[in-house]
Amino acid sequence: MRQALFAAALLAVALAQGDLAGLIAQGRFAEAYERGVREATPQALVLAAQAASYHAMYVAKPEEKRAWFERAEKAASQAIAQDPGLAEAYFERARALGRLSQFKGILEALAEGLAPRIRADLEETLKRKPDHAGAMVALALWHFELVQKGWLVAATQGADRARVEPLMRRAIELEPEAIVHRVEYARVLAAWGRKEEARKQLETALALPARTAADRYEKERAQKALAELR
Repeated sequence: MRQALFAAALLAVALAQGDLAGLIAQGRFAEAYERGVREATPQALVLAAQAASYHAMYVAKPEEKRAWFERAEKAASQAIAQDPGLAEAYFERARALGRLSQFKGILEALAEGLAPRIRADLEETLKRKPDHAGAMVALALWHFELVQKGWLVAATQGADRARVEPLMRRAIELEPEAIVHRVEYARVLAAWGRKEEARKQLETALALPARTAADRYEKERAQKALAELR
């Protein structure tokens, strides 16, 4: 109990001070991005990349999203240039590139070699931090999305449907209270026609505590996905 109160007190102090992680937790993504870019340390740039991706995913208008993901990719690349050993930087770059590939379309993304770049960054993340649950989910989605595009694309990129579920399950085992992991797993299960299993994941996601702004946005995604299953 004392540890929980102490952790809550530390979070309150961080939020009050307006540090980068605190700004992101509050949902002040654009502000966190600008501050992280100004500070320009490797760790600040990683948080700037995270903030830019979150802004694109949850807040930005449709016509603004691509530019925000480009900002995230640039900030993460700058962090890697300064500190090549920073696992989170590779993860944030992979996330940004993955989202950018959705805007560019399959032909442009393949022509630019985005798929192998994304996979390489995720595997580098896991090499440096083997229990990085977010990278596991992202790698699972990498395999899933490419397999969904057809056997030819999957074969040429080395995507394997059999890798999707083990990665998802391991990520949830590592971070059972991460709402986003369950929402993404539910999306995969629903696409595979396993609606009851998807529903259970979404119901669990909705029952979990939302500790950050991103959690609250993910709960909104879960609520919408659950309604679409009915």
